[in-house]
Amino acid sequence: MTSPLRVLVHGGGIGGLTLATALARRGHHVDVAELRDGLEALGVGIIQPSNALHVMRGIGVLDACLDAGFEWEVLTICDPAGTTLARIPQPRMGDAPANIGIPRPALAEVLGAAATAAGARLRFGTTIAELADDADGVDITLTDGHSGRYDLVVGFDGIGSPLRRRLYGEKYAPEYTGFANWRVTLPRSPEVQGVVMSAGNLEAKALLTPISTELMYLGAVFAEPEDFRPDPERAHDQLAERLAGFGGPVAEALAQVTDPAAVVHSRISQVTVEEPWHIGRIALAGDAAHASTPHLAQGAAMAVEDALVLALSLDAADSVEAALTAWEERRRPRALWVQALSRAILKQETGTPTTPEEDELLKVGIPGAAHVLVKPY
Repeated sequence: MTSPLRVLVHGGGIGGLTLATALARRGHHVDVAELRDGLEALGVGIIQPSNALHVMRGIGVLDACLDAGFEWEVLTICDPAGTTLARIPQPRMGDAPANIGIPRPALAEVLGAAATAAGARLRFGTTIAELADDADGVDITLTDGHSGRYDLVVGFDGIGSPLRRRLYGEKYAPEYTGFANWRVTLPRSPEVQGVVMSAGNLEAKALLTPISTELMYLGAVFAEPEDFRPDPERAHDQLAERLAGFGGPVAEALAQVTDPAAVVHSRISQVTVEEPWHIGRIALAGDAAHASTPHLAQGAAMAVEDALVLALSLDAADSVEAALTAWEERRRPRALWVQALSRAILKQETGTPTTPEEDELLKVGIPGAAHVLVKPY
């Protein structure tokens, strides 16, 4: 497309800011509507595998990510006692590093600065109040009073996507998987030079992930009732109870968890929009369209891939509709494969029965998936 487009990105998270940067760098006029009051990112840290870092290179922020994070090349597998079972080198996509861990606030700062430098306008504390799509454009009024007409609206507004609800009602409400994620940020142990994953017959998995030279996070997944919430006064003790069967580096890290307020608990849900990810000039991307469990560490990677591929599709097409159709045809198989394998791994690691289709996917495994995902997307 040769003429600049007016684009509204609904959601200023990882995927939304990546899209805003990619499009603004191409000369498009981009507004980002973000409900939060700033770029404060929830959670602790995040893994950026090589395919995500390939996108970061594509939008000009790879070096900033490397400066803010911790680069690692080898996945260490341990039994629950902490005995090393395997050290698995991780593949690279092109000349991007194999992985980095990075604090979520640091990544938000890098992407926000890049979007602003490229010319995108970030509007905080606002969301869509009114929306009307016709064949030629989308009229939008935001809750902060801003209004405008856009050629394209993209919902990178997360697993609870308000834009998805506008398009499909409650049909694709998040589905709770029956499991929850516990995470806590700690000083990095010198021996944690990459992800250390401990799993076994405890129907649980724990991992240590370096996210900077100074920090790492301890993460663990457990089956939890949907209505469970940690006790604000005992969250650290509840985590310790769940990890009581683990020794070695997990136990050493756990001994440092003394503040219940430091423990972050989140339910693991997923969303699969089975109908088209776009209607007219309105599209859903990232977790709004295909949220998955975290077992391949690919949720954010799929979002940033969505973003860059959408920018490339707009480059190549002669209309917004043609670009959206080409983008979805390219993205859907890969994103849903990640989602299906991630869910199968969760079930396998927690002793939940799997289907024959999931058993076939599990033959790929986590190491095999890494090699699949460094292939061109």
